[in-house]
Amino acid sequence: MSAAGTDSSGFAPALLAWYDRHGRKSLPWQSPRTPYRVWLSEIMLQQTQVATVIGYFQRFVDALPDLRALAEAPVDQVLGLWSGLGYYSRARNLHKAARVCVERHGGELPQDFDALAALPGIGRSTAGAILAQAWGLRHAILDGNVKRVLSRYHGVEGWPGSTATARTLWQHAEDNTPHVRIADYTQAIMDLGATLCVRSRPRCGVCPAASNCVALRDKLTAQLPARKPAKASPTRTTCMLILRDRNDRVLLQRRPATGVWAELWSLPEAATPAEAAKVAHATGTQFDAIAPLASFVHVFSHYRLDITPLLARAKPLPQVADRDDLRWCGATEFLQLGLPAPVRRLLQSLPETD
Repeated sequence: MSAAGTDSSGFAPALLAWYDRHGRKSLPWQSPRTPYRVWLSEIMLQQTQVATVIGYFQRFVDALPDLRALAEAPVDQVLGLWSGLGYYSRARNLHKAARVCVERHGGELPQDFDALAALPGIGRSTAGAILAQAWGLRHAILDGNVKRVLSRYHGVEGWPGSTATARTLWQHAEDNTPHVRIADYTQAIMDLGATLCVRSRPRCGVCPAASNCVALRDKLTAQLPARKPAKASPTRTTCMLILRDRNDRVLLQRRPATGVWAELWSLPEAATPAEAAKVAHATGTQFDAIAPLASFVHVFSHYRLDITPLLARAKPLPQVADRDDLRWCGATEFLQLGLPAPVRRLLQSLPETD
């Protein structure tokens, strides 16, 4: 599983010396480095790059500056602030966790590892990152960047998502974590993976860990970490109904509480164009002929969604007001809601009305 003979005793000191010269020290969540801001940044940074997160982070904390403000906010506001970042379960879990903290932990994030890791959306690595960066407590982390660094440095074979490989990487993560400067070390190892030890063309010539890196020594940087076993990505199809009234408002429908885009506002959907009229009638809407717009594909992590937009001039009927899952929105209003990114782009690209 792991190459023998790797000397990790100098790993943390070398990494910290590099961080002092080259590490990222002016990220918005680092000043002030409060538990709330660290937590929010860690959730946003899951599967999202720093450059993308910075703008969203600042907008979010401007609107919801602390944990209690987040807990008291309506879910639509939270999803609206998150809209465009994707993986919306992160935002829903953030909101749920804030409410749990108010109910059970006095409105603060708990410093106990088990209590923190038990909160919605916070697992072992995220809990460790929060405790290390917010309070300087000695806990290891193992996010995607760290998995890549440790897989290469220690020559760990196997896909990091497998149980056996993850167990080995966690042991290395624990062993390498120093007893001093925990917050700096945590940021340093994440920075190393994000800036030097990248997936393609790692910058080994300037890496502080190069002298003891097994992957570099054995010319395995392109092979480690091992990729997830390939699996065919299926394609699904849907038709999105754009029912627009004479004031250019569009009928939105809230998604179910589970599944893709859970609880976001989106467009009513039909399996096929032939079923579109039936779906439109079910929303309590009168409409003219439905015209198809150009189809497009949205790619998820596990499948591709082939979307055919269907546009119709529509008239709202009174019963729409009686349903919590339907609402007519103008452009200014829907921009404030949590909408799936492809739906937002679709609505913003609609042709002008006559």
